[in-house]
Amino acid sequence: MPRVIGIDIPDNKRLEISLTYLFGVGRAVSNEIIQKLGLNKDMRARELTEEQIAQLNAILSTDYMVEGDLRRQIQNNIKRLIGIHSYRGMRHKVGLPVRGQRTRTNARTRKGKRKTVANKKI
Repeated sequence: MPRVIGIDIPDNKRLEISLTYLFGVGRAVSNEIIQKLGLNKDMRARELTEEQIAQLNAILSTDYMVEGDLRRQIQNNIKRLIGIHSYRGMRHKVGLPVRGQRTRTNARTRKGKRKTVANKKI
């Protein structure tokens, strides 16, 4: 398995798909990186040479925010929202849907262990 910025990417998948295993890299960014490096998007990840892996590491660490840095930035943004007591921050804090979804039914975005609600007594 080739190791790109500390993450093992699957070697038996096409390069275009295996790069999406990195946090922050989707299909569009994957294709953009492949085009910048002049690689074939249909080649398998196991066919990458050490030099090409080094180029991938260099381009990902300089031009894109991926993996740990991106996760850290997202967490800092959420902490900032909680700190300024915004509506979205409060929803994050309580563990409720943040983007306007209904909560009377279908609220499955709660964080943590499921809490069962007791039946109403008639």
